[in-house]
Amino acid sequence: MPRAGLSRKALTETALAIIDEGGPRAFDNLTLAAVAAKHGVSTPSLYKHVGSLADLRRDVALESVRAFTRALSRATVGRAGADAVVSLAEGMRAFAEGTPARYLAAQHAGDPDEPADAAIIEASAETFEVTTSALRGYDFTPDRAIDAIRVFRSAIHGFVLLELEGGFGLPRDLDISFDALVIMLVRGLEELARD
Repeated sequence: MPRAGLSRKALTETALAIIDEGGPRAFDNLTLAAVAAKHGVSTPSLYKHVGSLADLRRDVALESVRAFTRALSRATVGRAGADAVVSLAEGMRAFAEGTPARYLAAQHAGDPDEPADAAIIEASAETFEVTTSALRGYDFTPDRAIDAIRVFRSAIHGFVLLELEGGFGLPRDLDISFDALVIMLVRGLEELARD
């Protein structure tokens, strides 16, 4: 008989709380044992609700993608052109700073050949749509839009990772450097749109 209070949803919420408390790499270090300990049960008790650690991590990634998409949508709603790009960049950085492990969990792309990843792929498509909408003012062709999104995402993600992991040691305000990155991206997107 399943233990009262335990459910797949409850385990996912516990796992999210664990990674929120555990720093940027907590998603990669998530274990069933840690989740079981929070509930005061043995690890095998969890298997009545979740099939494996991979299943739990998939649920955590899905919730993280959904939260990331909501944050980006809030940041960019009603904005266009360079204003939308700046807001998108700031929204990505703010989400990463506020919930670093969820940010990193949200970066896990689903495997199209894995049926269990279908929900993550669908949720990630919504993130892609929010990003595409923010770049819509540039009138990219569909292929160029993919290039633009990849470049934008790579640049912001790289900055965010370095920031989260203490990779910037020079005595310069990180906000100023981030603003410089965003200015370069906006100008680069404008140039890419002219090509």
